[in-house]
Amino acid sequence: MTRMPTQTLPTGDELPQLGFGTYALDGEETTDAVRTALEAGYTHIDTAEGYENEAEVGDAIADVDREELFLTSKVLPKHLGYDSLIQSCEASLDRLGTDYLDLYLIHWPNPAVSLRESLDAMETLVDRGLVRNVGVSNFTAYQLDCAQHISDVPIAVNQIEFHPWFQRPDLVEFCQEAGVVVEAAAPLARAEVFEDDLLQDLAETYDRSIPQIVVNWALQHDIVALPKSSSPSHIRENLDVFDWELDAEDLAAIDERDREYPVYDTLTRDWSNDTYGIPR
Repeated sequence: MTRMPTQTLPTGDELPQLGFGTYALDGEETTDAVRTALEAGYTHIDTAEGYENEAEVGDAIADVDREELFLTSKVLPKHLGYDSLIQSCEASLDRLGTDYLDLYLIHWPNPAVSLRESLDAMETLVDRGLVRNVGVSNFTAYQLDCAQHISDVPIAVNQIEFHPWFQRPDLVEFCQEAGVVVEAAAPLARAEVFEDDLLQDLAETYDRSIPQIVVNWALQHDIVALPKSSSPSHIRENLDVFDWELDAEDLAAIDERDREYPVYDTLTRDWSNDTYGIPR
């Protein structure tokens, strides 16, 4: 495998361009999948307190050189108050069996809690050495702009739903122009894009899998992709995306597949009746 490219965060830390997502992995399946990913060559693992699998991720990374690993977790929206956010981070660290997180994200915005209060807590975590980089997830351009103006520590990442059927060009452009790395959650649209005729044709043309085509497309747009799988062969396959590229015509053809079709909807969510759970 070609050496994995990285994106440089404001702190100078290097964020691997491809990460292993753990959403919807449970129990021993989580530990086995993360171990397989690490053995295959992934060095970037993404989890969250809302995924309820941090302890299993911790088991998988226990014997890994911590400095060789980029580890991300996220705080639930219901825990965005100053004290509860700090307590949530400490609990995540305990479950993961590590002294620090490379990246800690606000998983979803919560209009019931002051964003300034949340970001003040993030700053405290950075000052205490528990978190090296902070970011957000599922933030609109407006919410991200507010966070950047409020936060005394740089907002390094916005993790959003991004895939060929939901490309969000305005939000991606805003993030990248603001120096915020875009991470693609659900980069394969929970396998729904496997039905796309163009992607099927490109997979045949390039003699690649559809996930490889989609991940390569995201990487060529400077998006950090976080594909998830529990299949050892697919985990290894998804990593084989760095020594080849889609040509410009095929890249543009995928760009034209945008349907503005989310597999989890961050735009029309009704917060008034929401329990601040995690839909992905």
